[in-house]
Formats: sequence, C-alpha cells, structure tokens
Amino acid sequence: MTWLLANLDLVGRNLLAHLGQAVPPILLALLLSVPLAKLTARRPLLRNGVSVGSGLLYAVPSLPLFIVLPLIIGTSIRSPVNVIIALTLYGLALMVPAAQEAFRSVRPDALDAATAQGFTPLARFTQVELPLAGPALLAGLRVVTVSTVSLVTVGGVLGVPSLGMLFIDGFQRGIIAEVLTGIIATVLLALVLDALLVALGRLLMPWTRSRAGIAQRSEGSGDRRPGADATAAVEVRA
Repeated sequence: MTWLLANLDLVGRNLLAHLGQAVPPILLALLLSVPLAKLTARRPLLRNGVSVGSGLLYAVPSLPLFIVLPLIIGTSIRSPVNVIIALTLYGLALMVPAAQEAFRSVRPDALDAATAQGFTPLARFTQVELPLAGPALLAGLRVVTVSTVSLVTVGGVLGVPSLGMLFIDGFQRGIIAEVLTGIIATVLLALVLDALLVALGRLLMPWTRSRAGIAQRSEGSGDRRPGADATAAVEVRA
C-alpha cells in the first residue's frame, strides 16, 4: 500500500494508457464482427471457413505478432497503434464465431413473420434479428473485453505504456508491491468494464431482465408443468 500511495501518478498514467489501448479494439471487434457474422452465419461454407480462420488467428502468439506487425504496417514497435491493431485481430477471432452463433440462434420463423408483416430487410435486421441476437452478442463481447484487457499487458514487454509495465519494472527491480499493483489493477479494470457491459446490456435489452425474473419465479415455485415455458414467453411478450 505504501508503494501504491507513493506512485499513484505512475499507476494512473499506465491505467489510462491501458484503457486507451483496450477500448478501441473491443469496439472495432464488435463493429467489424457483426456484418461479417451476419454475412456468413447462415452460409455453411463461409461460416466454417471463417471459424477455422478465426481459430488459427487466435492461435498466433501475441508477442511475435506485436513484433511482426510493425514490419507490415510501418509503425514503430512501441507504437500503441500496433497493440490496437493486434488486439482487434484477436478480438475478431473471438467475436466473429460468437456473433455467428448469436445470429444462428434467431429462429427463422421469427424472421419470416417479420417479413410477412412488411419489414424491409434493413428494418428486419435492426428491429428483429439484432435485438434477438443481442444477449448472445453481449456474452461474446464480454469475453472479448476481458481477453483484450489481459492481452494489453503483453505490450509492456516491448515498452508500450500499460499496466503491464508495472509487472516488468517491478520484476526487474524486485518490487513485489509494484508487480501486485499491476496484476490487481488489470483484474479490477477487466471487472469494471465487464460490469459496465452488463449494465449497458440491461439498459438496452430490458426484456432480458423480465425473462430472467420469470425464470427465477418459475424455478422458485417449482412449476414444472408442461406449457409453463410457453406461459412465461407470453408474459414476456406482454
């Protein structure tokens, strides 16, 4: 605690740098994965190809990627841009398969019903398909967020400012408090961002709270009658 209080400025600077390298890849992974997943989700050949490519991409070790990427895009090895691009690729590798499954979880009859009611393809996507896939998309985004916050620390090995720098400096100088501060701050940052996503999801998708409440009431009452689920679904729609 003494070390932390004496170095609050250093921790604060690294925390902001860490946040600045973590948030853009998370947002980019979400924005790029949704149209890609929508395009490939119901096309088996494309879906399988993208899934295999995502798996291979995520298998690439992060540190070599951070070193090779500047040779391709022409940035310096210590540029935060490097980290952002690399982490966007890792985020896509996780988010695209999750988004594909989210869109595949939407029942085709719901889409057919929307079409029958006169929804245009864009309106059907934004007002029916995307909201129905929302909870699964949020679950995938939470995984990407925690993973990205953790991977940002790898940049510290190359000298890119982040909470990872506290690990490296603390290890080299034998300051255990600095190492522990970096670890705890990274975990707390991941938990805070995850909690914000959960809160945002509840705000944007209030029907998920109703569904969870009905499920809890059903479990609490021990109602296992046939048709109980259908009754719950009607309550949600009402």
